[in-house]
Amino acid sequence: MTQALAAAIASAAKLPPQEQDALAALLVAEMESEERWGDLFAHSQGLLAELAQQALSDHAAGKTQPMPELE
Repeated sequence: MTQALAAAIASAAKLPPQEQDALAALLVAEMESEERWGDLFAHSQGLLAELAQQALSDHAAGKTQPMPELE
């Protein structure tokens, strides 16, 4: 465990039990969300490669336009 995480946990341990449970639920939900995103990206590499190739082909064929300047 890193020092930063240990310090955060020590600080959280001083909270009332209800707030500790709420913080724990948020942390678990965030970790589960990160895992889901990781799985989605890991399984989408083929599709992303196809989309990238299509974009390059469209650009080479003159089917693209420059993005307007952001103000």
